[in-house]
Amino acid sequence: MLSKILIIDDETDLVMLLKDELEAKGHEVLTAYDGQTGIDLSQKQPDLIILDIMMPGIDGFEVCRAIRADVLCPVIFLSARQSETDKIRGLTLGGDDYITKPFGLHELMAKIEANLRRERRSQYLNAENKRSKLYFEKLCLDMRERTVRVDGKDIELTKREYDIVELLALHAGQVFSREQIYEKIWGFDSEGNSSTVVERIKKIRAKFSAAADKEYISTVWGIGYKWNKT
Repeated sequence: MLSKILIIDDETDLVMLLKDELEAKGHEVLTAYDGQTGIDLSQKQPDLIILDIMMPGIDGFEVCRAIRADVLCPVIFLSARQSETDKIRGLTLGGDDYITKPFGLHELMAKIEANLRRERRSQYLNAENKRSKLYFEKLCLDMRERTVRVDGKDIELTKREYDIVELLALHAGQVFSREQIYEKIWGFDSEGNSSTVVERIKKIRAKFSAAADKEYISTVWGIGYKWNKT
């Protein structure tokens, strides 16, 4: 299936190699050689973004931070920076995958196709149900009624617990730090701290586990939490 893929990288030869390979597979490819152009092109609703980190001007981390609130498609970081700290930062900012240079072209293509397949499944299910409801196997999240059901059974959540579930489910596969969750749900000026997020997620998991044998919220050690896409 034809997809629109945005490549943001200042290495001209690499960009052209990836562009040729992706177009040969039938994809439409947009290219940007600096961060600001990448931010501008992200408004063209790509289905997937390949993002370098070390670029002149705005680096890839800042690009991801700038676009993530509005762009929900998968973001794959492609970088020569190989430290664990960089990988954690990239995933925390909203990246779905992190591949280090040099890389195997076949491996990258396989990861691109895997991310596109997951995104298509999610879009299909949610489009069929008009996006007022999100479906993840036996779980149904109704955003109009603000309810969660697992295998037809209502899960009794508090307002904050529901807000956390909706935030993670709307961005399935994206990793959020507990600080990010706290700021988005409680607000920047709220009294308290992000440790309350840990306790809330424990309670959410306990309620889910009583109704299903699937783990919907995963802990990404050293980073935070994510909603499992499948």
